[in-house]
Amino acid sequence: MSVLPAKSALRIFLVTWVGRLVSYIGSGLSSFALSLYVYQSSGSITRFSLTSFAYFLPQLLLSPVAGALVDRWDRRRVMLLSDVGVGLGTLSSWLLVAGGEAGHWKLQHGYLYLTIGLGACFNALRAPAFQATTALLMPKQHLTRANSLLELAAGTGQIVAPVVAGALMGRIGLSGILLIDLGTLSLAMGSLLLVRFPTPPTSEEGQRGRGALGQEIATGWHFIRARPGLLRLLVFITLANLTLALVLVLLTPLALSFTNAATLGALMSSSGMGMMLGSIVMGVWGGPRRRVLGVIGFHVLGGVSLVAACLPPHVVVLGTAVFFFLFSIPTMSSCAQTIWQTKVPLDMQGRVFAVRRMVALVAPPLAALAAGPLAERYFEPWMAPGGALAGSVGQVMGTGPGRGIALLLVVLGVIILVNAATAWLSPAMREVEEALPDALPAPSSLRPVA
Repeated sequence: MSVLPAKSALRIFLVTWVGRLVSYIGSGLSSFALSLYVYQSSGSITRFSLTSFAYFLPQLLLSPVAGALVDRWDRRRVMLLSDVGVGLGTLSSWLLVAGGEAGHWKLQHGYLYLTIGLGACFNALRAPAFQATTALLMPKQHLTRANSLLELAAGTGQIVAPVVAGALMGRIGLSGILLIDLGTLSLAMGSLLLVRFPTPPTSEEGQRGRGALGQEIATGWHFIRARPGLLRLLVFITLANLTLALVLVLLTPLALSFTNAATLGALMSSSGMGMMLGSIVMGVWGGPRRRVLGVIGFHVLGGVSLVAACLPPHVVVLGTAVFFFLFSIPTMSSCAQTIWQTKVPLDMQGRVFAVRRMVALVAPPLAALAAGPLAERYFEPWMAPGGALAGSVGQVMGTGPGRGIALLLVVLGVIILVNAATAWLSPAMREVEEALPDALPAPSSLRPVA
């Protein structure tokens, strides 16, 4: 087998990335539309948050198995299998919604949770496969830029989806939006059929971890646990994911407490430009030489942005705060992802990344379950006129609908700042790049699939 040329590797990455970009937009459309439908038809933050729970829980449970399969199988075929399964979940949602819109049955939220969960089961394969493939294709000095392109694709979906879905809901309905998602998924699968991924070289660590499926799953965790810097980074990112998940769940009911659904879509799209800008900045800049400074520093920016939620309710104020919060996400994530990709052998990245993803994915289901009760039972009553905090915190932030959620965002901002401070005070985290040797081989050792 011949050596994979640099230009061919870049072409493969870009073709695959374009397919992912299109798929992110379609997934964003259906995700926003489904969540909005559940919230508007139920008026319940808890039921709304259960859409996130149904999406993240299967990925949490299946991530270790997915990682082992990624390292065993051709990663392009893994991504194709993932797309087929996600498509089945979306198709099932469309059948339920279309039948409900046609009057054949009453659409129940519980059935939608099941179809969302079906797609999520297969989505567990996609992330570790593509993240591990990025390190296969891109040279080490350009990994942060490549990761920023992945964040850019996600940010584009964040910007386009709310405005487009909000406009389309009244014209083609939820079923029409789900059909668009199926179309974009087909285009993403087509991009995968145009390329072949290189085969990762075998490392000593990876070879020792081969064996039964259960043994391979455990290998990923043992690799992380034996390296305190990576373990501390994992804890840091898990807490960051928890705050992010809570913010994303709470943003919709907070905005709808003082504005309408159309304005919500515009607000989420404009603030989502922060994610796009952060990705562009990292793509041009490439990030700091010490990636850990980018991880911690941009996390601080996110925490300060959330504290701005204490200001009076206004679309511009909330949009600006969320803009800078989302700006911090791709910048922090790109730096963290590059650290993982450079310190983990290529033939172990599927297992290690899947375990990392499993631990990090504990956050969204917890956020989905906790957001509703925290807001509805505690923070909102506390900040209602005559509530427990109306005469103290309420004098500063105001009282009434949405003010309790705003206070909860302030608390999350403080948690972020504490997380950043403790990470910087941890030598294992602060010196992770110097303490661990790079694991990436020379580009000439990478070979295409036969």
